[in-house]
Amino acid sequence: MEPDEVVRQLFERMQAREWAAASAVVSPDATVRYSATGEVFSGASFMAMNEAYPEGWTIEVIDIVGSGPRVAAQVRVPHGDQIDWLSGFYTVVGGVIVEGVEHWVTEHSEPAPVWRAPFTIH
Repeated sequence: MEPDEVVRQLFERMQAREWAAASAVVSPDATVRYSATGEVFSGASFMAMNEAYPEGWTIEVIDIVGSGPRVAAQVRVPHGDQIDWLSGFYTVVGGVIVEGVEHWVTEHSEPAPVWRAPFTIH
């Protein structure tokens, strides 16, 4: 399986709540870092944390782009009235994710700086 397909399979399997299948594309020894909080997870704890996440969310893959073993993903995650966005960057070796960094942001969670108002189109 190509690296971009490995990452796509991770999100599709997570969306389907197929946790064993999702875990199969993440090395148990992988490291996944959340930039916003500074947390670092092993692959096994990353998958356990995602499985334990409170229900009600949906994963919508917007785009996946790969170049060799490096893969970037843009994912939209609605959860009730909140919409989160993920920009994730992964390294895939031997058909499994061995490293990742995920940048999460909640849509409309920060006010726009006033100084940028003259430059926006909305």
